[in-house]
Amino acid sequence: MEKVINCFQRNPDASVRLLCFPWAGGGSIHYARWGKLVPSSIEVYAVKLAGRESRAKEPFCKSMEQIVDEVIGALLPELREKPFALFGHSFGSLACYATAERLKRVHNLEPAHLFLSGASAPYSETRKNAPNRSGLSDEDFLHWITTMGGTPPEILANPEILKLFLPVLKADLHVVENYQCSKPDSPFLSCHVTCFDGKEDIPHDLQAWRHVTRGEFTVKMLPGPHFYLKDPSNEKVILDIVTRHLETAEIDYL
Repeated sequence: MEKVINCFQRNPDASVRLLCFPWAGGGSIHYARWGKLVPSSIEVYAVKLAGRESRAKEPFCKSMEQIVDEVIGALLPELREKPFALFGHSFGSLACYATAERLKRVHNLEPAHLFLSGASAPYSETRKNAPNRSGLSDEDFLHWITTMGGTPPEILANPEILKLFLPVLKADLHVVENYQCSKPDSPFLSCHVTCFDGKEDIPHDLQAWRHVTRGEFTVKMLPGPHFYLKDPSNEKVILDIVTRHLETAEIDYL
């Protein structure tokens, strides 16, 4: 499990686990530190994907199916033993969806809560019509990510770091661009789904996520562009909402 998961704060007595998926090109550190910011009743697992951090020498995952296989293969015993929730931003939201769908379909497990951020549902027309970016030249690709914001300036200003960063980001976008799924015929989850997004980001079809669940569906818009969740004040709002919902997860699970 340690190969796939980064957990800064082990809480074996926690009543619920929060499994967080990175954005495209991202690592596990941003979410792993949440383990020290939430109550001890919540244990935070941050997913480490191949090709970065301690797994830098491993080949990138080539498909969403491969990512889901790896995560569930490493965590299934933990996901069976107590309530869990999923959180993802952008690329991570799609990984959340794919993981939740597989867990329900194959293992009859579902999260206590699904938190989705900064992304249209994968089966929405907005997502299907999104332009492909992974095939751009490095120059055009760099221009695009600069306009998106959120990439640390020290990375953009350092050619050597960029050589390492761009292939990771392009590999993740390749996974997204080749991930296809159909709109569910009927909701396959019963849990509450909460969507977050930045008010200044490009428009996302958040309402399409409503088709995932029979449970409550909520949208929370916060100030900022695509990486609005990196802003400390927004992060506090997100963690307050996550904590409020997950503090009741054990009761709802029983």
